[in-house]
Amino acid sequence: MDAIQNFFQENGHNLLVQTWQHLYISLAAVILGIVVAVPLGIALTRSPKIANFVIGVVGVLQTVPSLAILAFIIPILGVGTFPAIIALFIYALLPILRNTFIGVRGVDPNLIESGKGMGMTNWQLITNVEIPNSISVIMAGIRLSTVYIIAWATLASYIGAGGLGDFIFNGLNLYRPDLILGGAIPVTILALIVEFFLGKLENALTPKPLRDARNNG
Repeated sequence: MDAIQNFFQENGHNLLVQTWQHLYISLAAVILGIVVAVPLGIALTRSPKIANFVIGVVGVLQTVPSLAILAFIIPILGVGTFPAIIALFIYALLPILRNTFIGVRGVDPNLIESGKGMGMTNWQLITNVEIPNSISVIMAGIRLSTVYIIAWATLASYIGAGGLGDFIFNGLNLYRPDLILGGAIPVTILALIVEFFLGKLENALTPKPLRDARNNG
């Protein structure tokens, strides 16, 4: 108990600042991933042959070790918050892109044909039929991606972007278990909290008939 109290006395302010930095970097990367991957995933459902190639390329990028991505980005973008966001954005793409593609492709064709029969434009079909009926699959990709990114954002410390990784790597360098735990535990809690709220958001965005069917199933 004394060790915990001493940790907060010494690092309480830094913990708040670095938690905010960590959350900012993570959410910025995920939001950028959503802005790019969701429209791209929907567009790829119109061109399945191109989709296999694009998803394959994004999949290959995600197999590259995160430190290698950071090392590659440093000569181009330098160090700091922006390069860290770009590196994490690359890792955010695949789960969101793949789930968007799978979700939209899995929408009942009869619903789409009904929409066309009602005179809906392509944009109206996307916003009123395809996205609402695939939102749970898309959100599953976003939730998975967000949890991964919050964990991987600890590596942003390597390029001077701050975040809770500063505690972890300082603890490793100084052989300070309290610093390691002071970074690792908040990262875990942050991931759980964000995942919980994204789950609530998914439930709110899912159309009621689909939500009721899922709950009853």
